[in-house]
Amino acid sequence: MKEHDDINNRAADDAIELPIEGVLDLHTFSPKDVKELLQDYLFACREKGIFEIRVIHGKGTGALRKTVHSILEKIPEVASFRTAAEDAGGWGATLVHLKHKYR
Repeated sequence: MKEHDDINNRAADDAIELPIEGVLDLHTFSPKDVKELLQDYLFACREKGIFEIRVIHGKGTGALRKTVHSILEKIPEVASFRTAAEDAGGWGATLVHLKHKYR
């Protein structure tokens, strides 16, 4: 039982806090975490009044980009998204525009 408790405590200690600044770099995250991470990050940005976000998914095979775009299509708070300009990452990043919150 002690070993199990140590693993759980270690996992909780390994959690990282992301700065909410409008840029989410997915390179360091597992693909299985992307859906929840992306949704949570966009929510946090919107809460802080950040409505333009750059999601860095890398160029690679394009699989992660497709996953990100698929997730974004299903989030009602997303007003629009597009591939970034070359100086902002090109097809290795996606620019997301969130809907403003209504009072």
